[in-house]
Amino acid sequence: MHIVIMGCGRVGSTLAHILEDKGHTVAIIDQSPEAFRRLRSGFKGRRITGFGFDRDVIVEAGIESADAFVAVSSGDNSNIISARVARETFGVDNVVARIYDPRRAEVYQRLGIPTVATVRWTADQILRRLLPEGAEPLWRDPTGAVLLAELDSGHLWVGEKVGALEEHADCRVAFLSRMGEALVPERNTVIQDGDIVHIIARADEVERINAAVAARNEEGA
Repeated sequence: MHIVIMGCGRVGSTLAHILEDKGHTVAIIDQSPEAFRRLRSGFKGRRITGFGFDRDVIVEAGIESADAFVAVSSGDNSNIISARVARETFGVDNVVARIYDPRRAEVYQRLGIPTVATVRWTADQILRRLLPEGAEPLWRDPTGAVLLAELDSGHLWVGEKVGALEEHADCRVAFLSRMGEALVPERNTVIQDGDIVHIIARADEVERINAAVAARNEEGA
């Protein structure tokens, strides 16, 4: 694949190195030539000075043959404009933009531009390490409406089928973590001792689901 990256900050340079190590070709754009100092000496990709929404600049970066475009500069507006140019003008399907303001994420998502709201994501990651397990979701979509959460299923669900838990709590199990590996279960998959249950649900439903599971545990205690 050929990937064009706008923004040679810490994220952009890290992505460039990882993608190149995986065998992809990379072109990276930044308005400041000094930013390219973050690239290792052996980086083989193209370095283009300019703005990612400038047609001539992204053409020089190979956007016309690009398989993906990533906008990770320090400006929300620059990122979203560049992403839209890549998608709408050059027909690049695989486009991602980093957004600092999570309030904008839903708007851009509706425009068909996948976004990573870094402030919300970073806060979630920190809180997951500060608070008890399950206090913060493992993942949430950019709008915040849907999330992946760890469910405190309790020992009383051991030996029960996943379908029984889903019916009892009216939820959907996304996967199980079993002995350090992820398992996508069937409805008749039996929950084993030590399994960690992960659900996918609307954010406003997680509290109800946890309460339903907890009530079952209390009944059997």
